[in-house]
Amino acid sequence: MKHKIYFKLKNKGVEEEAFQAIVEEQDSIGYYGLPEQDISPILTYASSIDEAIEDIAVIGIGGSSLGAKAIYEFIKPSQKLSRRLHFFESTDPLNIQTLLSEIDLKKTHFLVISKSGTTIETFAIYKYLYHLHPHIDSYTFITDANSPLEAYAKEMQANYLLMPPRVGGRFSVLSNVGLLPLALCGIDIASLLQGAKGIKDAFFQGEALQHTILKKAVFYTRHQCKYRVNGIFAYSETLKYFCEWYVQLWGESLGKRQRHSAFNVGLTPIGLIGPKDQHSFLQLIMDGTRNKTLTFIKVEAFPSELTIPHVKLPHLESLDVLNDLPFSTLINMQCDSIIEALLDEDIPLDTITLPQIDEASIGALIYYYELLTSLVGELMDVNTYDQPGVEAGKIILKEKLKKLKEQ
Repeated sequence: MKHKIYFKLKNKGVEEEAFQAIVEEQDSIGYYGLPEQDISPILTYASSIDEAIEDIAVIGIGGSSLGAKAIYEFIKPSQKLSRRLHFFESTDPLNIQTLLSEIDLKKTHFLVISKSGTTIETFAIYKYLYHLHPHIDSYTFITDANSPLEAYAKEMQANYLLMPPRVGGRFSVLSNVGLLPLALCGIDIASLLQGAKGIKDAFFQGEALQHTILKKAVFYTRHQCKYRVNGIFAYSETLKYFCEWYVQLWGESLGKRQRHSAFNVGLTPIGLIGPKDQHSFLQLIMDGTRNKTLTFIKVEAFPSELTIPHVKLPHLESLDVLNDLPFSTLINMQCDSIIEALLDEDIPLDTITLPQIDEASIGALIYYYELLTSLVGELMDVNTYDQPGVEAGKIILKEKLKKLKEQ
């Protein structure tokens, strides 16, 4: 993975303090160690699932589903996977009906994932599916130790796995939360972790990547009042759901009240896909309020040789320049052109280039953004790993449901 930043900031002391804080944080925050985990228990469990199973369905929301979905949708177009992966992550009844029309319940294994073990959306969907298909062997539960869901699984004599300790939901994709559904579909989770470990080693033991990530984190926090919006502009449709994962990671981790003040802070994430969003959101970036930074993500080598044919069209001779051009070349030229245009407007941006579409590349990208989030959270003086705003809404919903039942 190549990373290049185009904005300038010099503040060596702040960078060193932030880096040291992250080094010390590894003792209390579990996601840092996930690249070195022993995945043999996950692979063993995955191999125990009946070979007749054709589909895997995750029942979960937020951190329980977004990470695995991002990786699956990144890998799926370029590999022939052994099973299809589906995500029941919404209480929208039309969405549930649509997903059910795509699977055979008898040939599907369901992964019910809830860190707390009481997620309302997850169990509303689970209750419905279990009503349709009350065969407990068709379900595996993934939850925290000592949660109500663990107690339920034990009572039902169902298969369950425990999440690793001190790993928050939105940082859990490289744990069994993400690795099990991916392994069940034939995705190489060892290579996924190898890519993440490469970023971890480069950050904690190297200098080049460490410097660029720190510089980026300091720039974001130093200019948070001016550049309140941070966008990813990804030039591959395969990264659509990675952008969704990033939006949750960034928004839920950084939108907080500061630990040592009464100020509410935060940076707003947006996810864009090129080239289609050149024809929508780009206008706002170019000529709208200058409150945005952008990270462009490109793929260096697409696993496709699809080429524009040598076709001449009457009255459209100016477009003959497209003839015989590989689509992979065209999309990266489009990306580079937009970057040049934005640099001329002095809009802060950086670029990340993935060498190819594979497990190691997406593993590296995920760990990069987890590190960046932790650094920005430290510099913004917030608790990166809680979500009190989300919990407040859950409490209100539970009270509403309770009153509804009492009527």
